[in-house]
Order: sequence, then structure tokens, then C-alpha cells
Amino acid sequence: MRGKERLALLGLSLAAWGLLPRQTLARWLGLPTPQYEVDVETNIAIPMPDGVILRADHYFPRPAGLYPTILIRTPYGRTAAGGLLNRGMVSLLRCFAERGYHVLIQDTRGRFDSEGTFEPLAYEESDGWATVEWLAGQAWFNGVLGMWGASYLGYVQWAVASRAPSCLKALVPVLAFSRGYGAAYMDGAPALDLALNALFLFDTLGNRERSPKEARRRWLRREKILSPAFRHLPLLEADRIALGRAIPFYRSGALRPEADDPFWQALDHRPGPGWAGPAVHLISGWYDLFLRDLLADYAALREAGCSPYLTIGPWYHMDLTWVTEALREGLAWFDAHLKGQGERLRERPVRLYILGADEWREMEDWPPAASTTRLYLHSHGLLAPEPPAEPSPPDRYRYDPADPTPNLGGGLLFPPAGPMDNRPLEARPDVLTYTTPPLERDLEVIGPVRLQLYVRSSLAHTDFFGRLCDVYPSGRSINLCDGLFRIEPGRGERLADGTLHIEVDMWATACRFRRGHRLRLLVASGAHPRWARNLGLGEPPATATRMAVALQEVYHDPEHPSVLLLPTSSLLSSSRPRLSSSSLRMR
Repeated sequence: MRGKERLALLGLSLAAWGLLPRQTLARWLGLPTPQYEVDVETNIAIPMPDGVILRADHYFPRPAGLYPTILIRTPYGRTAAGGLLNRGMVSLLRCFAERGYHVLIQDTRGRFDSEGTFEPLAYEESDGWATVEWLAGQAWFNGVLGMWGASYLGYVQWAVASRAPSCLKALVPVLAFSRGYGAAYMDGAPALDLALNALFLFDTLGNRERSPKEARRRWLRREKILSPAFRHLPLLEADRIALGRAIPFYRSGALRPEADDPFWQALDHRPGPGWAGPAVHLISGWYDLFLRDLLADYAALREAGCSPYLTIGPWYHMDLTWVTEALREGLAWFDAHLKGQGERLRERPVRLYILGADEWREMEDWPPAASTTRLYLHSHGLLAPEPPAEPSPPDRYRYDPADPTPNLGGGLLFPPAGPMDNRPLEARPDVLTYTTPPLERDLEVIGPVRLQLYVRSSLAHTDFFGRLCDVYPSGRSINLCDGLFRIEPGRGERLADGTLHIEVDMWATACRFRRGHRLRLLVASGAHPRWARNLGLGEPPATATRMAVALQEVYHDPEHPSVLLLPTSSLLSSSRPRLSSSSLRMR
């Protein structure tokens, strides 16, 4: 499957250079046959209420006429001059236009040809709304609008939808988020890797003060440039280490770690109770850094009585093989909701890629019906379905923020992200592992994963991190999902004996653990710089510089039954073995 995705992505790249006929591209991508030739009007000036001019290009079918419109607003450059990624985007725009859509792609404020100052997220609601009002005045606009795009391009869709323009009928947010705080503070801890990499990307791509050659050279040195910034304290000044200057938006967010701060409330466009906006198809990947927020958006839409679609593939954020799936699904969504072609929708609204099984599966809702399988932590690194029956001492480790436990794979913005062999991480003295015996039968886990721990720390401020891995017979330990719990006074349930009962939200996965494989749980106190390290003294994270070592204890005895909670799918066919405790017995 991944080979087919990569072939389709190659097809888009070749088409962008004019080296692949559009009929051939349609076959490679599994798209309907192109119906129209395409013309383009470039460098369109769209005025904002404050006088700032944003620039856009308009792709449209020939002969010109009244067709539905797809709006794409991007900070990454709208023209092919921006590089290979932009050429690929132009190819996508043509794919939509060839099938009967006007497509307007616009540089957001302060980016590339658009005027004004770029402040991430800040102007997307007002500028997006003004752009929709401008569209309403165009002779070619038929009053029916959809929006499409990934990451930041998904956030701008939610920003426009928050004002509920009547013409906006369909959204396709891909690997996206709807609130600024959720992106900046994942699990309540600063998302340092995302923050600095995103700032670096914006600073390098489209920087008018740098030549394209200089930008490419700087991009190739990204990891070397950012490495000292990730280690720098205080965090407030990491922008200057990474970019050579202070970034006001970064500093404003760093100084506001609370979700209810007005700064973050203004950037929150989540669908709320009674939301009656456009039809939404959410697309994400199991290793995407915004997956949890996207699933929260899905749940909010369902609670509001809406019928969103959901597609989750095997992707991480910059694993560009998601592009072709997002194009196919987006086109079908627009055909259904902008053209009335309901037959273009798939039969079931939820489509998931099952890791380990290497197959797609469709279902009615997320999360699917499941039973909860409990795997208890035991001494000697055992993970088993039976709760501990005998007293045992806690496992201990030492967490030193001066040598923070690193992150390996998972939900990062750029590689190394996604699935990776975690054995180097597991070998560290500040990481605990708990592993089942080899499975006698295949086991499927589909849904949110939770970890309930009984812990004790020498510090009142510390973190506990949990990660689920699939261990192959060869010994490879491949990460699936993870999460972090930030301890501070008042968080967690304090027991009479001084231990603390906490629950780590380890996000979600869909995986078939094959017979002979083992499940492994990693427990640590950080995954730096994906989450900024906890310095241990409770000082404001933006300005803190002092560090303290945390002595950590994880309990697993009858009074403290730490347990991993797995949603075991009930969707296996009757011909497959049902899950039982015997599935986890030693062969």
C-alpha cells in the first residue's frame, strides 16, 4: 500500500513538471477522469478591511462558468516558484479545477506576495472572512464554497467556519488542529520541537531577505542550527538562539501557559455545542502530532449532532504519502456536498488504516465498540493480564533535566518522526520497560490508550511519559502511541501513603499485534524536545533556568495496581480468535 501511495505522489510531482499526461495521472491517483481544460489568473489583489492587500491565484475550468469554489489559504507559498512542494500544490489545484471547480489559493498575511506582518494564527479568522466576502462579489462565484488543506491550512478552515458564512458548505482539514493552545501545549507541556521547527520553517521559506540559494543552504543545516536552541534556557529566549532575533508571537505564547488565557481563547475555533457549520471530513495519521486535537474535533462534531467523516492513515506529519489520499477523499467530499453527488461518498463514515495488518477498514463511528483489556505492570519488567498478587518494591529511576530523556520517533513535525525502533531509548537508565510474553494469537487494539500509574517523586513538579510499542520476534520495538502527564500540586489523586495515582492519556492507535509479537510499555519522565523538559522546581516554564533531579518510583503491587488500558476491538470476524487472557500466555 505504501508503495502505491509513493507512486501516486511521484505522479503528482511529474505532473507538476508537465512530464505526466493528466489522464495517466488520474489513473495513478484513482481520480475521476478530467473533464475540463484549466486556465489561471495570477496575482489577484484582495483587499482586507485594514487596507492590507493579500495576493491570490485563481484556477478555473474552461469554458469559464459558474462552478463551486474551493478556497485554500496558505503561509507556504501559492506559486510554483516556491519549490518542489509548491509545484506539487499547483498540480493539486489543477486536479480540482479539471473536475469542475474554481480554486482560489491565497498567500496569508505577511507571507510571500501578501502585504502585512505575519503573526501565526492571529489574523486567519478576520482575513479569511474578508476573503469569503470578496468571493461573494465575484461574477464567477456560484454561492457554494468548500475549503481544503493540511496543517496550518486546516486551522484557517476552522477560523473561517467559526463565523459560519452561509456559503461555506464543506471543510476538509488534513493533519490539522482547531485551537492554538492545543498545538502549543500538548498534554499541558510546551511543544518545543513544534514551536522552534515551525518558526524555522516560516523564517526560511518565503523570507524576502534571503535568496532561494541561501534559504536552501540554511534548511539543510536545520538540525545543527536548532540543536542549541532546544537545550537553551530560558525557553523564552530559544527563538533568538534559533533565528537570531525575538519572535513576538512565540514569546507571547510562551508567557501564557494556561488554556483559558485570552491570548489562546482568541485562537480557539473548536466546534462547540450546537455547532451547525459546514460538513466536515477530518483526515489524519496515527503518528501525526495533531491527532488528539483532531479526534477531539470529531467528538465535538458528533456531540453537536453532526455527521463528520474521519480518515486516519499510517502517516506522520511530513510523510507526504498522505497527499494523494487527502486529494481523493477531498474531491469526493466536495462532489457530494458542493455538487450534490451523494453517491460519491463511501458507505461508512470512518476509515482507518490498521497498523500491523497493513489494511484499511471502514466502520460507523470512532472510537469503535471495544472491550477494555487490562495489562498490569509487574516486577522484573513483566506486563500481564493478571493483577499483581504479591508485594513487590517499586521500580526506581533518576530523571535529570540536564540530561533529559530524549524523544525517538512519534509525533514530530519533521523526521525523524513516525515509527522507529525504540531499543536505543529503552536502553537508557531513566526509562522503564514492561513487556508481555509472546502472543499466542493476533490481538487488535483500536481506540484511545490509557495508562494508570501509582507513582511517587522526590519533587512536587515532574512528568511521567508512557509509550506503547509493538515488539517483533527480531527484537525491534516499534512505537505506536504515547502521552505525557505533567504533575504539579493538585493534579492526580494523592493516597494516604503518599503515592499519587495518575492517568496518562496515550492518545490513540489502531494496530494488530501479530502472533509471536509482544506488547511493551515504556515509562519515563520526558521526551525532549517534543515536550519541553520539566525542570522540577515549579517555576514558570518560559523563564525558568534552575533545575533539580527527580527520583521517581513506579508502583505495581496489590495496593498499587498500575495498569495499561487497551481498547480491544470487537470488530474481528467470527473466524478470528477472540481475545482472552490466554492470548498473552508464554508459548
